[in-house]
Amino acid sequence: MIAVVLALLAAAANAVASVLQRRAARSAPADEAFRPGLIWDLVRRPTWLGGIGALIAGFLLQAAALTSGGLALVQPLLVAELPITMLVAGWMFRVRVTPRTWLAVGALTAGLTGFLAAASPTPGHRLPGLLSWVISAGVTAGLLACCVAAAIACGGAARAVLLGVAAGLGFAYTAVLMKRTVEELPGGLQTLAGSWSLWAMVAAGLCSLFLLQNALHSGPLVAVQPALTVTDPVASTAYGVAMFGEDIRTGPWVLPELTGMALILYGSVLLSRYAPLREQARMAGAHHHHGAGGPGEEGTRPAPW
Repeated sequence: MIAVVLALLAAAANAVASVLQRRAARSAPADEAFRPGLIWDLVRRPTWLGGIGALIAGFLLQAAALTSGGLALVQPLLVAELPITMLVAGWMFRVRVTPRTWLAVGALTAGLTGFLAAASPTPGHRLPGLLSWVISAGVTAGLLACCVAAAIACGGAARAVLLGVAAGLGFAYTAVLMKRTVEELPGGLQTLAGSWSLWAMVAAGLCSLFLLQNALHSGPLVAVQPALTVTDPVASTAYGVAMFGEDIRTGPWVLPELTGMALILYGSVLLSRYAPLREQARMAGAHHHHGAGGPGEEGTRPAPW
């Protein structure tokens, strides 16, 4: 129960982080994509720093959850980040939340509850060996490279979605390294500081953060967040089962598990297609009125979502 509460608090913290980071990244110059200058630009914005503070809080809450729960339990609960993000974004950007959004939130909640009830995940007691780490790192790096390469070749919302998938996969592998790192906690700070997994986790987390900033810079939050939020728990659950020996129920339970995943996907698609009509009309009207405006004027500002 403690792991569930901590995971949900982590999801809420991550949701606030995503909204604050999107608010800062949407006004960064377009030519800073995939450059260190993007981070240098963002680090000078108080909103972005607030988002990083919320992200760190979510990271710590997630680590605490993983000390008492497995990846297959904790990571799916982070799907709650998606509806929370949309609700926080609706409030912050002054956009009315429509009935279709509530339908999407309901589908996600029902899917998550159904999946966890059917899967009944139990923590694993196996530590991955060297071969498991080499294979998992190689596969993850290859998938990340493919996503980034495809994102660079694309543009618009497709780029944002692909980078969101890459960031989600990166954060999933960061969680795997986090799970390995918290196993070192009983040995004390000296043992923890000497653990290779701690520094690998930090490196993976920073790379994932860079991918996330580029995703938020490339497109609207409704394109990035579903890709990020769904990829992370799905990949993490697979890592947990394959590497740590975590167990989820199979046999006849597979059908309700797949139904739960389908509801999560359906809710995610609904949210990703949700375009706040009132905000779109406002932005379209502003663009029509200020069509010849220069950078920084209302006519050229990107949509907040």
